[in-house]
This record gives sequence, C-alpha cells and structure tokens, in this order.
Amino acid sequence: MKSPKDSVEDLFQRLEQLNTIGAALSNERDIDRLLEKILVAVKDITQADGGTLYRVTEGENSLRFEIVRNDTLKIALGGTSGNPINFPDLPFVDEQGTPNNSMVAVYAALRAETVNIEDAYTAKGFDFSGTRKFDERTGYRSQSFLTVPMKNHENNVIGVLQLINSLDPATHQVVPFSAADQRLVESLSSQAAIALTNRQLISQLEDLFESFIGLLNLAIDEKSPYTGGHCERVPILTMMLAEAVHEAKSSALSGFEMTEQDRYELKIAALLHDCGKVTTPVHVVDKATKLETLFDRIHLIETRFEILKRDAEIDMLKRQLALREVRDLPAEEALRSTCQTRLAQYDNDREFLKHCNVGGETMQEEDQLRVRRIGSCYHWRLADGQEEDFLSADEQENLTIRAGTLTQAERQVINHHIVATIKMLEQLHWPKHLRRVPEYAGGHHERMDGKGYPKGLTREQMSLQARMMGIADIFEALTAKDRPYKLGKTLSESLFILGKFKENGHIDPDLFEVFIRQKVYQRYAEKFLDPSQLDAVDESCIPGYVP
Repeated sequence: MKSPKDSVEDLFQRLEQLNTIGAALSNERDIDRLLEKILVAVKDITQADGGTLYRVTEGENSLRFEIVRNDTLKIALGGTSGNPINFPDLPFVDEQGTPNNSMVAVYAALRAETVNIEDAYTAKGFDFSGTRKFDERTGYRSQSFLTVPMKNHENNVIGVLQLINSLDPATHQVVPFSAADQRLVESLSSQAAIALTNRQLISQLEDLFESFIGLLNLAIDEKSPYTGGHCERVPILTMMLAEAVHEAKSSALSGFEMTEQDRYELKIAALLHDCGKVTTPVHVVDKATKLETLFDRIHLIETRFEILKRDAEIDMLKRQLALREVRDLPAEEALRSTCQTRLAQYDNDREFLKHCNVGGETMQEEDQLRVRRIGSCYHWRLADGQEEDFLSADEQENLTIRAGTLTQAERQVINHHIVATIKMLEQLHWPKHLRRVPEYAGGHHERMDGKGYPKGLTREQMSLQARMMGIADIFEALTAKDRPYKLGKTLSESLFILGKFKENGHIDPDLFEVFIRQKVYQRYAEKFLDPSQLDAVDESCIPGYVP
C-alpha cells in the first residue's frame, strides 16, 4: 500500500522544503545550532517522532551523541536546549577488537550504508536490548528506525542521523520509513555533512587566526609585561560597550545593531588594536623612570654626587691641613661647617633628582628650573681631567619631563605604534566580513574634535566601532594597575577624567552616555580592578554627565 507521504504533491512539497533547508544550513555559523537544525530538518521532512544526531569523535573510534529529540516524551538534549547529554559514546570496536556491528548507528558509520528497519523488536542482526530497556523505563514503543550515515565531499563519514517512529500524517500511527523518506534523508544528510564540514573548517581557520593573534600579543607581552594585560582587557571592555549600545534602545544610538559577524569583526579588531607595538623598542615601552634606558641612569648621577661629596671632603681636609701650622682651630671648624653644609646640599639635591626621576602627572616649573640649575652649577671631573656639567643635556631633558616618563621624541616613537598597526593590518587580505578591521583598530587614538592621531579624523569621519575602542583604550589605561610609571586610578577618579575627555572633545559623547548609564564601567571594574580601586561613584559628580 502506497504511503500518503509518497504522493506526488507531498514529494514536491518536501523537495521544496529540502531546498529551503539546504540554504538555511549553509548560512548557519554556530555549530551547535547547525547540528540542531540538521536533526530538526530531517525529523520534519520525514515526520519522525524522534531522532538522534551522532558525530564521529576526533580519534575516529566512536560515535558521540550530539543532539537527541523526542516529541512524545518531550526530550530535548544537546544543541541549544541547555540540557547536557550524559550517554556514553558508541565504540566502533568491542572489547575483543572486532567491529561493533551489532549497534545499528555504528554499523551505518562503519559500512557507510543506510539502515531502514520497520520494527526494532523483530529486526535481525542488531542488538536493540538498550532500546527495549529504554522503552520499559519510559513506556515508549520504539518501532521504525532510519539510520543514515553523513558523508562529506570526500565521501568520509563524519556523523550519523538516526530517526525513530515515522508517523502517518493522516492517522498519526507509527509506520515504516518509506523509500522516499530514505532518499530525502540521504540527500539532506549529504548537504548537512558538507555544511558541517565547511563550518568546521571555517571554525578551525578562525581558531587558527585567533591563535595567531594570541601569539602576536604574547610576543608583545614577552617584550613588555606592562602591555600584555592591556591587549587582553581592551577587547573585553570594547565588546562590553558594544553590547550595551546594542541593547540601549532608548539612547541616541538606538539604531545600532550587531549581527554575529559584526561582533566577530569588532572582536578581531580589538584584539589587534595594538599589534604595531611589536615594533616599539622595549626600552621605550618599559620606561618606568625618566632616566631609564637599558638601565636607570639615576644610579650614575648618585655616583657623581658621591664624587662631589668626596671631593668636597678632600678639599676641606687639605685646607684644614694647611691651617695646622698656624693652629687656627676656629678656621678649621668653619671649613668643617661649610663642608657639612655642602654635603647636606648635595644629599638634598640627590634626593630631589631621585624624586624627579620617578615621574608623575605634572612637574612644576620651579622644579624644572632647579634641575637645570643643578645640572649647570655643579661640575665633575672626568678621567682625563676635563670638567663637565653635572647633568648632560639629555639627562636634563629627561629629568624635566612635565608629565610621565617619556620625552617628546619617545612619545612619537610610542605613537608610531598605531601607524605600524595600520600598515600591518592593511597588508592582510581581509575577507568581506572582516574588511573593516584595519579602520576599527587604527582609529582608537583619534579624537572627536580632529586633534587625535595618526590621521586627525573627526567624529563624522570615524566608525562607531572605532569610537568605542577609543573609550575602552582610555578607560583601561586610566584604571590599569600594571603600568611601570603609575598606580591604577580609582573608579571615581577614572570616571572624572573620562568625563573631562568628553567635555574637551576627546571621546564620543553618546558612547560616553551609554558607558555611564548602562553601568559598563561598573561591570568592568568588578572584573578587573583591585578592591582598593573600587570606591563609591557619585554619577552626579562626573563631568559632562547628567544622571
């Protein structure tokens, strides 16, 4: 008797469904959702009550349960269900090392053949004892089985589709899977296997690419432990802000939405935003004090002070010795007092220069003048007898740095990393869905008022994603506790400074609004800041923000 599912009208309808399913499978990026779509599709197209999708394990020695569905029993395991599958894998060989052909799913995988069984309770050649125990436990009746190997474009079996209990569309009674069912599932399983293989290959390439990015960031980290954390934290904060903008439907940016591809593109850009630092000299990146090069030159200056002190004492002793013939004790005492005053001044100036060497937010003009006065008023004699200024021109330039530890020339070296980043990223042949990575990554040092670098772009010339990365880069730097030249600021201090940045046209005002209103700063701080930095925040005190 011909099954209603074999009618011409039904076959045409299912062929159309097959084409639709094939297109849907080719567009799915997430492997778990892809596997689920495959099983649901073959269940729907054959009107099966239940089904299981197995995948061949990496060692190619067993089948692993990936998705399990049963409508009657309301079972949904694996995939997007959130329910784990605790069934053991099905081994390809038994304890004696012979093929495990008694298991129908393993048989289909090993032989690359479809198995269509009308009734599992009467079928010969397969072991359905586990099925019977399941039925006894649940009250279910497993009857018709259709087990189809999933073969990829190389004709290798990468998985198995197993359907249970085909239902007659008119009576809803369990019937055998028809020949038409089998052909459709075999066709769909081939499409599914190719879609799955392609997705796995793409995922492997993406994993390889991200591993390469990790390798690059590791190289930067190995050069300088002070930048490795930055390369890790900025992408996280960027994505936190992006998701907040995506969800903030009431903000000025309510039209912004992200697809999974958009998220991936921004993530890659954020991971690569400082890749150009691999070209930055390590002595500049790690410059913890103003006089540091390959070593901290403050120790040379301390040695010079010791020489000045020694020379002062020698000069005093020579003068005292000359006075011994006339026995002028008051004059000797005056010399001693004068020498002690000079020694005290040397010690005071030495401590002052050590303090200047540390660097900080700002250096007062009178302190800069004092450095220059020490450098030119004191002299010390070289080995050849020639006298020189106590501080060289380079030492004076470094010790009078107004803020931080970098000279203007060194800042230009640091700033060049973004130029190197852009050059490096533009050398890569980006696929269409990643073509904006260089622009996103290369714009995080631009400003809304056009005073940033390297291109001097204005807000209108920048993508929203690049502006997001700019805020993330600044806030991470303010709160970072692993910089060589400063302590991490508290949360309230960092937000105050960020607000000032908003007021002076440095960062995007709409993104700043979302950053505060959606408490992005709080979620980031709880994850990355030290407890000592987590002070109370009064949002009404943040410049440029109205609660």
